[in-house]
Amino acid sequence: MAKLERGLKLIDIFSISTGAMVSAGIFILPGIAYSKCGPSVILAYFLAGLLSIPGVFSIAELVTAMPKAGGGYFFVTRSLGAGVGTVAGVLSWLSLIFKTTFALVGLSTYLILIISINPHIIGIIVCVIFLLINYFGVKKAGRIQVILVSILFLILIFYILYGLKHINVNFYAPFVKGNFQNIFSTAGFIFVSYGGLLKVASLAEEVEDSKKLPKGMLLAMGIICVVYTLLVFVTVGLIPGNKLMSSITPISDGGAVILGEKGKILLSIAAIIGFVSAANVGIMSASRYPYALSKDKMFPEIFSVVSKRFKTPYLSILATGVLIILSLFLKLDILVEVASTSLILTYILANISVIIMRESKLINYNPQFKAYFYPYLQIAGILIYIFLIFEIGHEALFATLIFVLASIVIYFFYGRKRKQKEFALLHVVERILNRKITGVKLEKELRKILLERDSIKEDRFDKLVKKSLTLDISEKIDYKELYKMVSRKLAKRINLSEEEIFKLLMDKEDRYSSVLGNNLAIPHIIINGENIFDMVLVRAKEGVEFPDGKLINVIFILIGTLDERHFHLQALSAIAQVINDKHFLERWLNGKDEKVLKDIVLLSKRERING
Repeated sequence: MAKLERGLKLIDIFSISTGAMVSAGIFILPGIAYSKCGPSVILAYFLAGLLSIPGVFSIAELVTAMPKAGGGYFFVTRSLGAGVGTVAGVLSWLSLIFKTTFALVGLSTYLILIISINPHIIGIIVCVIFLLINYFGVKKAGRIQVILVSILFLILIFYILYGLKHINVNFYAPFVKGNFQNIFSTAGFIFVSYGGLLKVASLAEEVEDSKKLPKGMLLAMGIICVVYTLLVFVTVGLIPGNKLMSSITPISDGGAVILGEKGKILLSIAAIIGFVSAANVGIMSASRYPYALSKDKMFPEIFSVVSKRFKTPYLSILATGVLIILSLFLKLDILVEVASTSLILTYILANISVIIMRESKLINYNPQFKAYFYPYLQIAGILIYIFLIFEIGHEALFATLIFVLASIVIYFFYGRKRKQKEFALLHVVERILNRKITGVKLEKELRKILLERDSIKEDRFDKLVKKSLTLDISEKIDYKELYKMVSRKLAKRINLSEEEIFKLLMDKEDRYSSVLGNNLAIPHIIINGENIFDMVLVRAKEGVEFPDGKLINVIFILIGTLDERHFHLQALSAIAQVINDKHFLERWLNGKDEKVLKDIVLLSKRERING
C-alpha cells in the first residue's frame, strides 16, 4: 500500500495552523459573541486562547511521540483503547468538518455581497475546488497556505495598527454585559476559533520533521491569541454596540469605519482569504481521520486507499467533502456550538491520553516534546473543559452526545469485530494490580513508529543487538555466577566449550576489572578464529556483585576474534553513546522484558556508521 507523502516543513505547519484558525471564528463570530457578553468579548477571545493551552500542549506531546495520520484518533486509541479511540476519531472528524463548513458559510456570506448567487452553491463550488487541490497532494495544499496566510496577516496587521488611531473609548463601557459567567460561556462558544491546531495534528504523518510540530503549533497559538484579541479590541472600539451585535461581517464593517468603502473591500478580501485558507486546511486535515480509522480496520478498508501518483487518501477526501456539503444546510449557531463542543471533548481526551501514556511507563513512548507542568496542567485542563461544555449550552451538548452514541454504534457493529490492539491503559492497570495482563504489542508498534519518525537506518551494531543474547536477572548474584550462566549459553552459539569461555572471562576479570563506572560493566574477551563477534545484554535488577564490591545493573559482554578489533571499538563507542542518555538507567530497569531491553538500545540516539 502506498504511503503518505512527508513534505510539510515548519513554515507549512505554522501556515496551516494559523490559516485554519483565522477564518469565520474572527470574521463572523465577534458580532454574535458581542451580543452575549458585550465589550468583554475581548477578554473572552483571550481567555479561549489561554484555555486551549492544556489541550495544545498535550496534543503536541502526543503527536511527537506518535506522528501518524489521524492525530487525535491515533493516540487516543493507543492510550485508551479502540472503543474510545473510535469516538475520538469521529468527534475530531466531525469537529473539523463543521469548522470547515463554518468557513464555507463565512465565505458565502462575504461573496454574496459581490456576486448574487445562492450561498449554498458558492459553498459547494469552493468545496469541490479544494477537494481537487487536496487530491493532487499535501505539499501543493501546504504551499497555497503559505501564500494565503502571508497576504492575510499583512492586511490584518494594517487594520489593527490603523484602527487603533480611530477607536472610541466610550464603546468599551459598560465592559461586562450581565455577569462574569457570560465571559466563560462566550469563551466556550468561540472556542472553535482555536481549532486549527487540531487540524495540523491530523497531518503529523506528512510532516518532514516531527520535532518541528510543537514549534509550529505553539508559535501559531501564541500569535493568533494576540492577533484575535487585538482585532476584537479594535473592532469593538470602532463600531457602536447596537450595530456590532447584529453584524455578521464585523471586521469588514470596522474597515469601513476607518477607510470607507475601500476599507470594507480590503477587509472583505482578507476575510475571503481566511475562509479559503481554512477550507483548504479543513479538507486536508479532516480527511485523514477516516483514513486512520480505516488503516486500523475501524472503518471500511476502502478509506485507507492512497493514490499511487499523488500519495493522498482520495476516497477519504471525497467522503469528507460529501459531509461538508451536507452540513452546509445546518443552522449557523448550532454548527458553531457543536464544533466547539466536539473540539473541547477532543482536548479532554488528549489530556487524559498524556496521563495514561506517561503512567503506563511504556519504554518506547518517547515524545520529542513533553507537556509542561505534568500532571497539574492536564488535570486543570480536563476540569476547565468539562465546565466549558456545560456553559456552551444544552443543544450543543445534546447534538454532541448523539455523535458520541453514533461513534459507539460504529465501533460495536464494525470495529469491535476486528482484531483489537493493545493499549496503554491496560499497562497502567497491570502496574496497579501487579499482575501480567499485557504483552509487548504496543511497545513493538511504538518502536516501529520511532524508527520511521527518527529515520533510523540500521547499522552493524543494530544487527548485533537484534541477534544478541539477552539475560534478565531478577535476583542478586555475583560475577562468577553470571559468567557461568553466560558461558553456558554462549557455548551453544560459538565453537567453544562452556569451560573455555568461563576461563577466558575469569582470566580477563582477574587481570583488570570490567566495571567502567556509571553502573556499567563491559567484560570483553578475544577468541581464536575469524569473523566472529557476539554480544550478551544483561539487566540485573538487584545487581551483579563484582570483585570490588560494586553492584552493577547494566552489563554488555562482548566476545570476538582478533580480526574484528575495529568493529569491537565501534561497538564500545555505540555502547558509550547509548548509556550516556540521562534516562537510560531508568528505562533499562523499568523495561518490560528482553525484547523491550533490546528496543532501548536500538532506539537510542547515537551516531550510526553505515557502509
